[in-house]
Amino acid sequence: MATDSLKQDPAVLSARLRRAAETAAHADLDALLITPGSDLRYLLGARGESFERLSTLVLPAAGGAAPVLVLPKLEAPGYADVPADELGIEVVTWVDGEDPHALVADLLRRGGRAPSRLGVADVMPALHCLPLRSATGAEQVLAGSVLRELRMRKDAAEIDALRAAGAAIDRVHARMGEFLTAGRTEAQVGADIAAAIVEEGHTEAEFVIVGSAANGASPHHALSDRVIEAGDVVVVDIGGPIASGYNSDCTRTYAVGEPAQPDVLETYAVLQAAQDAAVRAVRPGATAESIDAAAREPIAAAGFGEQFIHRTGHGIGLDVHEEPYIVGGNALELEPGMAFSIEPGIYHAGRWGARIEDIVVVTEDGVLSVNSQPHDLVVLPA
Repeated sequence: MATDSLKQDPAVLSARLRRAAETAAHADLDALLITPGSDLRYLLGARGESFERLSTLVLPAAGGAAPVLVLPKLEAPGYADVPADELGIEVVTWVDGEDPHALVADLLRRGGRAPSRLGVADVMPALHCLPLRSATGAEQVLAGSVLRELRMRKDAAEIDALRAAGAAIDRVHARMGEFLTAGRTEAQVGADIAAAIVEEGHTEAEFVIVGSAANGASPHHALSDRVIEAGDVVVVDIGGPIASGYNSDCTRTYAVGEPAQPDVLETYAVLQAAQDAAVRAVRPGATAESIDAAAREPIAAAGFGEQFIHRTGHGIGLDVHEEPYIVGGNALELEPGMAFSIEPGIYHAGRWGARIEDIVVVTEDGVLSVNSQPHDLVVLPA
């Protein structure tokens, strides 16, 4: 089946559609064209995949016509749970041999005026983006610039989903002693972790990083056949979606027996203090770049500035990486409901690395962490 639709409160979806239409109008767009992906799931509660056949939500800007969900007829059953009638959405299907791009163009010309500027989903395949441009004759801009203003600010249900995802991944980290022992390869450990991620409430393991010894100094190392040895420091960064579609992402650093490297404990203490400082700096009105600076300054002061080689965090929700990004140069002011990671790291190339990551949510007066596993370096039996 092409889609996996989730029952959601129609009132919530209706409010999202209304705000998206209003934001499109403010951006001087005639309509948004949203193909399957996280934006469509946000607006309709429907998860689909993009194939060669066009599926798209045609969402006119506020003051325009009613929204239309354009679907291949054979894919329509997968959207049966979308409360189209309650949302005031017309469903139009097409069959092989018809031109869906021309169909969308005709729908956009209802009322006698051709569109001049359209927002297209950031993940719309060129297979559809280019024919739609030709069929409509309209300028195309990325719809993400409109929708991220909505998606950055999580509502209560979304925050509950992030908390549930955080608790599920915490349970996996709490079991790490079952998997992470000397004599096993990173790949073997990773396979067990992936199974545990599903066992503990996720629909799948989106990613599993097990970086032992020198591999831990590569932030996006995944898995290898390296055999973990006693004394290794191991970075474990894991996450995935729960049934609601909202994601977890949590990193902890472990030692298999007492660390073999003499500088581990002192360096890790700096990292732990930096991560704590960044979390404590989160509050409404603080800027994204100020949180990055709060993490970066203690690390630089200890002489490890060049070993912190990535941004401090990224937003999370229906996508593992989304707005807002916690990075230098981002002057965005934080608002209640914004959710993102705080994950500073220190990486000694060729030797070892460490990272601590929690997902946090900006509250009305501070910050809430959805992860509760300890931040200490966890020393496991070798």
